[in-house]
Amino acid sequence: MTMIYHVSALTGKDYNEGTQQSPFKTISHAAKLAMPGDTVIVHEGEYREWVSPENSGINEQSRITYIAADGERPVIKGSERITTWENVEGNVWKVVLPNSFFNGFNPYEEKLEGDWFIYPDATKEPHEEDGVLMDFDLHLGDVYMNGKSFYEAGRYKDLIEPKRRETGVAPPWTNVPEPLLHPEDSVYQWFAELDYDADTTTIFANFQGANPNEELTEINVRRSCFFPRRTGRNYITVSGFEMCQAACPWTPPTADQPGLLGANWSKGWIIENNDIHDAKCSAISIGKEESTGHNMCTRTQRKPGYQYQMEAVFRARRQGWDRETIGSHIIRNNVIHDCGQNGVVGHMGCIFSTIENNLIYNIAVKHEFFGYEIAGIKLHAAIDVEIKNNNIHNSALGIWLDWQAQGAHIHRNLLYGNDRDLMIEVTHGPYLVENNIFGSEYNFDNVAQGGAYVNNLCAGIMRRIECRDRSTPYHFPHSAEVAGCTIVYGGDDRLYNNIFIGESSAIADDCSCGTAGYDKHPLGWEEYAALIKEGGNSDHEKFQDTPQAVYIDGNAYVKNAPAYTKEVNNFVSGMDPEFKIVEKEDGTYVELSVDGAMLDVKTSIWGTSNLGSPRLTEGLYEDKNCMPYVLDEDYAGNKRGSNPKVGPWENLKPGKNVIKVW
Repeated sequence: MTMIYHVSALTGKDYNEGTQQSPFKTISHAAKLAMPGDTVIVHEGEYREWVSPENSGINEQSRITYIAADGERPVIKGSERITTWENVEGNVWKVVLPNSFFNGFNPYEEKLEGDWFIYPDATKEPHEEDGVLMDFDLHLGDVYMNGKSFYEAGRYKDLIEPKRRETGVAPPWTNVPEPLLHPEDSVYQWFAELDYDADTTTIFANFQGANPNEELTEINVRRSCFFPRRTGRNYITVSGFEMCQAACPWTPPTADQPGLLGANWSKGWIIENNDIHDAKCSAISIGKEESTGHNMCTRTQRKPGYQYQMEAVFRARRQGWDRETIGSHIIRNNVIHDCGQNGVVGHMGCIFSTIENNLIYNIAVKHEFFGYEIAGIKLHAAIDVEIKNNNIHNSALGIWLDWQAQGAHIHRNLLYGNDRDLMIEVTHGPYLVENNIFGSEYNFDNVAQGGAYVNNLCAGIMRRIECRDRSTPYHFPHSAEVAGCTIVYGGDDRLYNNIFIGESSAIADDCSCGTAGYDKHPLGWEEYAALIKEGGNSDHEKFQDTPQAVYIDGNAYVKNAPAYTKEVNNFVSGMDPEFKIVEKEDGTYVELSVDGAMLDVKTSIWGTSNLGSPRLTEGLYEDKNCMPYVLDEDYAGNKRGSNPKVGPWENLKPGKNVIKVW
């Protein structure tokens, strides 16, 4: 017999019966009791607890569901309110807390560190530059006043007259000159001192003239808000909550990856309709756990992180990483914002998942720390993951699929205002990117091969990079089983029916608009095969020296975006389309001016039947269930004609177009 439990922070007691008339007080108490098929209904109120589900669902029909009561908005916080602040001097206040307050996890002692964590560089001696302290350890702690996250100071005296902090280094994909300034509100700062003799932690903070005891002042004390402490808690639904202010750690692919909310190496979670914000690092985690490796490069300096990551893949396989036991999560209709590292993160645990209809913004924009694992969505081994209909804006990076994104399908996403929209790294294909709007000045980095880019709007620069110093795994189709390992030669891409918007002046370094960056690559398999045949009976050398084939046709290039020289059918124009993304009260719109001749480019409907297969993996561009793709719908779901329009919209017309996109 299935049960329905009710929880109310306002009226409940944990010794109650758990009925609507006699609810529990904490979600954690209900989580100890809930069994397959049960539902936990959570009512309005603040829940300052770490919910760790004890039990697992069985299958899609026997889930354990945690859901907000109709019309109510329960809030789970990883923080505690503090009302015992004492003024020290000027705007600086302090609170002294016994270490027992933190229940064995003290975020003000735990350092923010791990593999691929770059800034602050704790290996350097702290020093001043123009009166600003540089290079010191950051911690997982944080202070919030009326919901605003503070910045950690390097020492107490920096709180007296705090200045806007500088990172000393800008992320490599930005055009911001060094040093990079933090936002103006970085003058709100805190600093902590631990007294091990007295067993206390003292937190100092500059509240810029406010009295913290009269405001809503909180400090984070818990690592997570909703995250099972044990793996294998399968088939759980989490719906309708606000969750915030968790002290979750840095989550590289070579470490345990806890988030503010997450599945912890399980299968079949549904995470939907939540408002998730202010995770110190990652909001939602569908990633790996500790047994396959935990920051071993940082801790031992014995091998590069790349090697430990490779080992993690094979260890996971030995421990049962496959489609039957891990992944297949659904993350949909959430609002995820104001987090330090990621909106969604995962390595291997994300396989066969769907991430759709989420609004993700303000990820890693505090610039308090930096590392090579930051994005709105950052996944490793995103095998057959579908990412669709998401709005990702004003973040350090929009979507970053790294290693083994085989079978990934990225479509109908809106990305803009990001330092960079998309990065695909050390992946061998097939992966499919179609009907997306890449609206930032820097669209994407292609450090991969075997991708198909169809009917996208690309409004900024792109960069293609070969990667011949990291041999990475590829898989048998629709499986976690490893088929082989190889380097990334670059190329073997398909680019059809896209709109590329260029710049009137040349782009420096290795960035460009359009497809001219493929000019050294042969067009099509026959031309490539002929070059390989000319190499005689040598082995790998001729493949090293011969650029891979590309498949490029039916694209439009405006505002002087340069085209691939061997492209047969295209439209090339110096016309400025006056592209804009405009946010209005009722939604987000694209404005685009179109030359009528652009709508007459000879194009085709693409899909499994005519995209072919990547040379190395030899897999088809098809969905996770081996069903064929037919890309005959546009960004809005409208049916395309037999000679489809270029770009994401089939109903483009000559002149100015104003299109609602979110």
